[in-house]
Amino acid sequence: MGKTYRAVEITKPGTFQLVERPVVAPGEGQVRIRVEACGVCHSDAGTVEGQLPGVVYPRVPGHEAIGLIEEVGLGVTTWQVGQRVGVGFFGGEDGTCETCRRGDTAYCQNPIITGVTSDGGYAEMMIAEARAVALIPDELKSVDAAPLVCAGITTFNALRNAGRAGDTVAIQGIGGLGHLGVQYAKKMGFRTVAIGFGPDKEHLAPKLGAHVYIDAKVEDAGAALQKLGGADVILATAPSGAAIASLLPGLSVRGKLVVVGVSGDPIPVNGVPLIFGGRSVIGSLTGRAIETQDTLDFSVLSGVRPMIETLPLDKAEEAYGRMMSGEARFRVVLTMA
Repeated sequence: MGKTYRAVEITKPGTFQLVERPVVAPGEGQVRIRVEACGVCHSDAGTVEGQLPGVVYPRVPGHEAIGLIEEVGLGVTTWQVGQRVGVGFFGGEDGTCETCRRGDTAYCQNPIITGVTSDGGYAEMMIAEARAVALIPDELKSVDAAPLVCAGITTFNALRNAGRAGDTVAIQGIGGLGHLGVQYAKKMGFRTVAIGFGPDKEHLAPKLGAHVYIDAKVEDAGAALQKLGGADVILATAPSGAAIASLLPGLSVRGKLVVVGVSGDPIPVNGVPLIFGGRSVIGSLTGRAIETQDTLDFSVLSGVRPMIETLPLDKAEEAYGRMMSGEARFRVVLTMA
């Protein structure tokens, strides 16, 4: 083992720098991971562009990290050197806030956030809380597993918590989140509707598992969903408040609009369809480490895989740019080899 490792730091908002850092030992309750792959996610903008308060620079972004445990810290008994693990957006909970005390640790009020409050996976090595990692099944390549520990669990958890087998479920947007959401919806036994924004992805929708494709550029998506009997669940993945709000009329009675795409603009909501139909708009985050494990295991069981592009670590800025511009099809993954 060398004494240093390469990492990509954000030295100030918008500035990437490839640096050499000294190898450090994991602290109590932590593991050191030799990173093999790290996905590039839209949420990385919180660090890269300084969108989140309290980010201390320099900071290594990246919360879709997969690699081998190289050393375990004091008190770690559940993980061993050599195991391949992944760590996602939530890097650990405080365990003391009211939310944690009620068992809902994914919504901890003082969380460790990988790549935001702690250094993440745009590096050959990282330190993670042992309680925040999940075991990677042998059937998954590291580059395929990386998007699943964030984009995967985000869509998987939202769908399984909101719907029941046989429900009509619509996925808004066939992108980094949506292309996984369509796959999970089909594999969970939902009548799956993909909502795109033009004809360019219409051919892809049935390949991913959609039974129906709606082009929101040529028809009103809400009206189109009502022609199908209404959607029991709509998973909103596209980051547009106006586009998300336009889907509300497409819900069935008691239907749920589940928002996982963070929009820069407000979501204008008309109270009439909510009240006169018992409809709801809810948010859904990622999940706990054990739910990440569920996502990975279900992906192996059902054959769900992300569509990815790979770039080496020293191309991190280019990878981030491709993701933010929407040019990537559909997730970009950094590799360390």
